[in-house]
Amino acid sequence: MEFERREAPFLAPTTDVAAIMRHVLYALVPAGIAYVWYFGAGFVFNLIVAGVFCILGEAVMLRLRGRPVEVTLIDFSALVTAALLAFAMPALTPWWVTATAALFGIVVAKHLYGGLGYNLFNPAMVGYVVVLIAFPLHMNLWIAPRMGDLDYQILTIAETAVFTLTGSFPDSLSFDAISRATPLDIVKSGLNNMRTFDELRVYPMMGDFGGRGWEWIGNFTAMGGAWLLLRKIIRWQIPFGVLTGLLIPSTIMYFLVPSISPSPGFHLFSGGTILCAFFIATDPVSAATSDKGRLIYGIGIGLLIFAIREWGSYADGVAFAVLLMNMAVPTIDYLTKPHIVGHPTKKRKSGQ
Repeated sequence: MEFERREAPFLAPTTDVAAIMRHVLYALVPAGIAYVWYFGAGFVFNLIVAGVFCILGEAVMLRLRGRPVEVTLIDFSALVTAALLAFAMPALTPWWVTATAALFGIVVAKHLYGGLGYNLFNPAMVGYVVVLIAFPLHMNLWIAPRMGDLDYQILTIAETAVFTLTGSFPDSLSFDAISRATPLDIVKSGLNNMRTFDELRVYPMMGDFGGRGWEWIGNFTAMGGAWLLLRKIIRWQIPFGVLTGLLIPSTIMYFLVPSISPSPGFHLFSGGTILCAFFIATDPVSAATSDKGRLIYGIGIGLLIFAIREWGSYADGVAFAVLLMNMAVPTIDYLTKPHIVGHPTKKRKSGQ
């Protein structure tokens, strides 16, 4: 009698990489719509440019490495990198800046380390940090949100497209007329100039907690993150760790020296805090893998974000915090390996 022999795995997986990445993209849709509403169509152009160059870079590297291009491209991981880059970039960004971030993230940070599943660093954050350092002028071209009582300049879709393609404004506009300091920049520079936090809160760009417009984007981002938690796409330890690591020291400092310390609500609803907690730090490849390790990893990111905002040169610090903790992941994983049932935790030497 001849028996049928089946090779492992014997159970079909309940999900795959493509399904996970699709859920992440779905969860970002509400925040993306809010971003477009408050900051204009530049977000869409950034997303298109980042998507094209992420997919192009992925395809070229797969071909050079002799890997199947068509099969790997449909895992949507390159599009997730593009989406995170689009959220991190100013709404008005020339295409070559976005393309540089996309190519560096995919080619260098991802494929030179072995591709999906082997990259040590978060590709989107690597690409963002590269252009943040290489193109500081363009990376600080933030505009005021679309709020009725704010002095903001409305750009048409055509004007936004022209700037994306050429890096130039129409003759009637200038860099100074368009750009606005972000709430994090306002607080950073204001505190350095001996202003108090209460004095800075009266600026029209400031909302109830963080920046106007940014608060709603943060709310929709948190809704998407909660959906990922409910779908068990991400684990709770990293978001909890990031928010805990940031909010506990900011709360302590706010109560100790409220005049020169931003409130914990400001830290939560400003910059990339919520996006980092649910979508950036939770990258399954570059994050820690054990439950205890994820918690330590998340807390470390939160503490570093607070330290950079409080004492560093950059107003936000999310990308740098994530990359620094990416470097610590191998050690965290080694020290937090779960105990294997039936195996002793430590071998005794003979004679003891």
